[in-house]
Amino acid sequence: MTVSLTSSATSSGFTPFNAVSFQSTEQFHGAVRAQLAQDIEVLFAYAKLPSPLVDACRYVMTGQGKLVRPLMVASAFASINSGSSKRTDEHNDDIDTLNADLDSLLENDSDYDMSRRAALAVELLHTYSLVHDDLPCMDDDELRRGQPTAHIAFDEATALLAGDVLQTLAFEVLTAEMPSFAPFDADIASQLLAIFAPRARRMVSGQMLDLNAEASASIAQADLEAIHRDKTGALIEAAMLMGGVCAGATAPQRMALEECAQHIGLAFQVQDDVLDVTMTTDALGKPAGSDEKLDKSTYVKLMGVDDATSYAQTLFNDGRAAISRELSDNQDNIDKNNDALLALIEWLWSRKK
Repeated sequence: MTVSLTSSATSSGFTPFNAVSFQSTEQFHGAVRAQLAQDIEVLFAYAKLPSPLVDACRYVMTGQGKLVRPLMVASAFASINSGSSKRTDEHNDDIDTLNADLDSLLENDSDYDMSRRAALAVELLHTYSLVHDDLPCMDDDELRRGQPTAHIAFDEATALLAGDVLQTLAFEVLTAEMPSFAPFDADIASQLLAIFAPRARRMVSGQMLDLNAEASASIAQADLEAIHRDKTGALIEAAMLMGGVCAGATAPQRMALEECAQHIGLAFQVQDDVLDVTMTTDALGKPAGSDEKLDKSTYVKLMGVDDATSYAQTLFNDGRAAISRELSDNQDNIDKNNDALLALIEWLWSRKK
């Protein structure tokens, strides 16, 4: 069930992102971030982790991250929903009644709540990977998301365990009986796990391949792309597909989402490599020039800044085209201004951190 409201708030003043018709990227992303922030607190209350473990987990999960992957879940969910059942204004005359009943409606909106679970899952897994990447045995970084990394703010053992528990929670959250969530949908949950688990494994494999590549004097572009299709791209694939599944995506829609995600995942990494050498530490929220310091194989090192930037733009264009073809078969007047997923792609292309 989808709640058809232009803009409404629950009795607590909170507006769920599926109760906001897409009108602007900023508005939609704000609603997604607010929902995620609320759900993170619900999750930690449910998990009952001891201190300082819970403190470290909250610290890394509530920093100033871009939240790209949960935004992908929500945007894919919104785009597929708008294609299969266009919103109308037919209920606007009865808006007061709907406002009063919104809390109870959302309690039974299992599709939306499964998308909330999926958004939590991908952010938990992504954050675990960052915590472990920053450890002294890996990249040994001291700054992440504009604040000291977990092992600096706490200690190495706590950071390690924080990463461990965030990884386990990423899977548990898909079926956990948590307050403010409708009971999980077993069919959707099984589909989400089938998407999520192998891509979580690919993410870790990609990290190992990346470490192996650091010992190599040179690496071909095809090999570099193979690394990043797993290390970065796999979780982006999972995010888009999981959002689509929660919205009831058809087989052609899932194929389009996967193709789009494969292009965007690679584009995101190429863009990261460019930003690492063109932006400051303050702008990035993490150490600028860290790839060069670690002598990592990057697209800038392989292609130069200008060619890498051009390649990223081509990949973004390919991702946009892949999903536009499928959306245009189901909706009228599809463009970046009225579709959440296309707007997200435009937002990613313009990012500076």
